[in-house]
Amino acid sequence: MEPPAAEKEEKLGGETKSDGGDRKKEVVVDSSPGEMRVSRLQTPHPVAPIQVAPPAAATSATASAGYQPTPTPHQVDSRGSLNSKVYTNQISLLLFVFHLLVAGAAMCFFSYKGVQGLLDFSSPRARKERHVLKFWLPPIEGASVLSIVLAFVWQKAVRLYPTVMVHFILWASFFATMAAGILLLCFSLPATDGLGVALIAFSIGAGLYTCWVTRRVAFTGQIFSLALRPVTKFPDLNGPVYLMMGVGFLWISVWCFAVIGALNFYYPPLTILALVLSLAWTAEVMRNVANLTVSRVIALYYLRGMQTNTQFSFQRATTINLGSACLGSLFVPSIEALRIIARGLNLLEGEDEFLFSCAHCCLRVMHSIFRYGNSWAFVHIAAYGKGFVQASMSTWGLFERNKMEELVDSDITSAVCFLTGVTSGALSLIFAASWTFSSHKHYTATVSLLAFFVGYLMTRIGMALPHACVACYYVCYAENPTSRLFDSTIKERLSKIERDGTVATPRRIATT
Repeated sequence: MEPPAAEKEEKLGGETKSDGGDRKKEVVVDSSPGEMRVSRLQTPHPVAPIQVAPPAAATSATASAGYQPTPTPHQVDSRGSLNSKVYTNQISLLLFVFHLLVAGAAMCFFSYKGVQGLLDFSSPRARKERHVLKFWLPPIEGASVLSIVLAFVWQKAVRLYPTVMVHFILWASFFATMAAGILLLCFSLPATDGLGVALIAFSIGAGLYTCWVTRRVAFTGQIFSLALRPVTKFPDLNGPVYLMMGVGFLWISVWCFAVIGALNFYYPPLTILALVLSLAWTAEVMRNVANLTVSRVIALYYLRGMQTNTQFSFQRATTINLGSACLGSLFVPSIEALRIIARGLNLLEGEDEFLFSCAHCCLRVMHSIFRYGNSWAFVHIAAYGKGFVQASMSTWGLFERNKMEELVDSDITSAVCFLTGVTSGALSLIFAASWTFSSHKHYTATVSLLAFFVGYLMTRIGMALPHACVACYYVCYAENPTSRLFDSTIKERLSKIERDGTVATPRRIATT
């Protein structure tokens, strides 16, 4: 007969724990050398259920009951290995590396052409390039520095005052874009007038969105506050984010000089458009590298109680998981844009049959896409080394299994981080446009547009840390809702949604 459960002692990793008859086990998960130090968690050992076997199988059942498998130091998790060495999404990785080589070669070539033009003192092209270098480049570089400072300020403020900052960011985006639009209209130039109208229209949309999500703001601030608590346990967690911002600043500085050389190349508009798209993808990959680093550290803390080495996590993000970061950087912004369009159509459909059909078509497409590509995937990419599509399916499957789809659909964390970037972009635009208009007003429109773009990209990289922390909080809760590291916040919110449906989302409406 098997001895009573209260008298057994469980051995894991070579260590034995017993405490006055109440058995407790010490969970120890080993990893590669130098990766992590283990935080020991004491959890009650579950008692195996009684199994009734037919008489003929009694002997084998008794033998099976007496067998207790001992975990090996590198035991593979059922969801995937915590230390997978397989490179994910290799095609995307190769494509991004090829893109970097081509972009780097193009930037070097255009920079050379720019220097060559500057050295040719007698040609009109040289005078034009010196003019651009004197009046166009300094405002862009100044906007880049300003955006880095703003990114530091936003992240620090969100960590210290999360609830207040959610309110502040939502309204700051409205006022900043409105002020930038009015300023551009005041310049009374055809190009700046178009940009000003676009910014004012965006400002109105941001204001309406802020009014629409008013009921979600308090809960979002609460989630920010809870999700950012583990950051204090990892003092160096901001290091990869700051490194990516520094690399981004250097890349943008060289990129700006390359744009000057591209002005005198064949088909300047197409050439500069290609450089802009290249910069957008590169900056998004930098942001997701920081996202993956933070996600691995925080996810393993929630799931295994580990205090993971940040440098090791950063090395994985820049090597093994870089392909997934590249693929996600291409598709996640498009998916988020589709999500916004679908929700907007859902609100405007009314009685119009055409809008009704378009809205529900977009909602069905979004429902399908979200299963195979979503921003929550970065948590499982970082923790288990999965590919982007596989991680998207596994995270969304967790949400469906725990009936959390409506909750995560109504989450406005991504919107808050996006509007933070927009606010920094608008402030950078005001700074650069004022400078350029006072020195050489003909460059005001292009400088304003690029300053907004650069300010947005740099701030999004800086906001990767709070965004990743919130994603880890949701995904890790869905994976283990009974963990003592989570309180009843999400559980109470789910009960409230089920009770009165206060956070209904367009995707849910389409499927009910």
